[in-house]
Amino acid sequence: MTNSQILLSILIPTLNEEKTILNVLNRISNTIDSSINYEVIVINDGSTDNTLKLLEQNKNLYNQLITNERNYGKGSAVKKGLEVSQGKYIFFQDADLEYDPLDINKFIKIINRFKPDLIIGSRFNYSEYTRSYNFLNKLGNELITFIFNLLYNTTFTDIYSCYACFKKDLLDEGNLKTKGFEQHAEILCKVIKKGEKFYEVPISYNGRTHKEGKKIKWYHIFKVITTIILGKLK
Repeated sequence: MTNSQILLSILIPTLNEEKTILNVLNRISNTIDSSINYEVIVINDGSTDNTLKLLEQNKNLYNQLITNERNYGKGSAVKKGLEVSQGKYIFFQDADLEYDPLDINKFIKIINRFKPDLIIGSRFNYSEYTRSYNFLNKLGNELITFIFNLLYNTTFTDIYSCYACFKKDLLDEGNLKTKGFEQHAEILCKVIKKGEKFYEVPISYNGRTHKEGKKIKWYHIFKVITTIILGKLK
């Protein structure tokens, strides 16, 4: 590690992910590129299973643990993580292993080479694999991406993979208004409006079904689209 290395803050909001949280943290520790310095911040958003117990027993796998006594929503958890993060870049990692932490290295390569303002991982231009999932969900993702590209003059293929990395100084977390799944759209809107250099990288995706624990629902699309449109108007 050298003083010239960029600090990457990896935020991991988690809710009832006892089956995967340690796997995620171990994969980050074992696979992340040594060319970058990083901190891992876990936000336990009121889990009622053994997630908190496992985290407290494995403090060596993260730098900070924030615990909410009850569930406030993913957006609220992300905001708390942003408030304590120290990195020049922020990276979002889900706790459910839908996204392989090994792919973080693809983002690191872009950071080291181009110093981007924003990088988004694409499940559609995938690298090794992507799990086939609900057709209507894919249509919804394509609609969201189309509207976003149209309004913000971008060419992304999958803005709502939620596997993203951006320069922290492009976002004032104190101005974030949303607390649900639509917050990702609010963050992207703010970063795009302030930034100039945007990239996309292919990622692998092992998506879960709702039966397997997936939490986002079809009706969240309406708040997402509304957030994208309002973000352009402000």
